[in-house]
Amino acid sequence: MRVLIATDAWRPQVNGVVRSLEHLAQEAPSLGAEIAFLTPDAFRTVPMPTYREIRLAFAMPWQVRRIIDDVKPDFIHIATEGPIGLSTRHICLADGHTFTTSYHTRFPEYLAARAPVPESWSYAAIRRFHNAGAATMVSSPTLERDLAARGFRNLVRWSRGVDADLFRPRSERPHAFPGPVFLYVGRVSVEKNIEAFLSLDLPGSKVVVGDGPARAQLSARYPDVHFLGVKTGEDLAAVYASADVFVFPSVTDTFGIVLLEALASGLPIAAFPVMGPVDVVGDSGTGALDADLRTAALSALAIPRDLCRAHALTFNWQASARQFLDNIRRVQSPHAGAMDDIAA
Repeated sequence: MRVLIATDAWRPQVNGVVRSLEHLAQEAPSLGAEIAFLTPDAFRTVPMPTYREIRLAFAMPWQVRRIIDDVKPDFIHIATEGPIGLSTRHICLADGHTFTTSYHTRFPEYLAARAPVPESWSYAAIRRFHNAGAATMVSSPTLERDLAARGFRNLVRWSRGVDADLFRPRSERPHAFPGPVFLYVGRVSVEKNIEAFLSLDLPGSKVVVGDGPARAQLSARYPDVHFLGVKTGEDLAAVYASADVFVFPSVTDTFGIVLLEALASGLPIAAFPVMGPVDVVGDSGTGALDADLRTAALSALAIPRDLCRAHALTFNWQASARQFLDNIRRVQSPHAGAMDDIAA
């Protein structure tokens, strides 16, 4: 089975969407599938305002149709709601291609954090986009319940995994910051609520990995915080291994692959009790979830690192890829029945 995935999020972006798609492509061949991508690389692009690392594609529907005709996929999945996703959706509906979508980012909340746009307006547009597909894949039970309450239909589960060979506890600590070390990894932007972490009165050191439009302002405002920029691969794994607690201040993320990377590295989680941390940590005892983020961060110091690692190992990318492909095969099957009844 050849699956074409249309995505506006692509390299060199470093985010959960891109990581999920990359791992899906790696695992798919062993599960009898091939993944092809329709990405901004195929089009002329311009940088997104305030997010220059994100390229917006001029993806005309006729160009998308030509690519689909060249690839000849057995199925089409639309990963994002940007220009490429919109044009692919248009062609699928016009040409009668069955397709699925996935909901990765809570754009209504992100937009509301930056502009006076009511969330209800944004959700109406996003709901219309996704409900046109045969199914919408979501990463967690909490997100599924939230979207169902907002009128989204045909929701099915697509969880995430972690590279437990790369992200692992290590005896050496390459970054010898004064301890305890509280770490954040992710985009440095207003919607990530990162200042809720930076403003905490905590012992030891605060470390931030990532980049974004708020980095210059925040690094100037918090000169005692170690801003390391973007890290990937072994460099990123080494930073995780050098920390004591992973602090996740976001209240808008749908999942948070960085949570799994931290846990696999032996780091307990400190976070608000919201979507993402609630689903990843659950009742595992591997994190402290509290409305007071400082209390959560200090409480997390007492959580055993081996417990965190063991919980992370219950997530893997092959299982994630199998879940994705099973969702598609159910849509393709004439005996699939109502998609609302599909269980994860």
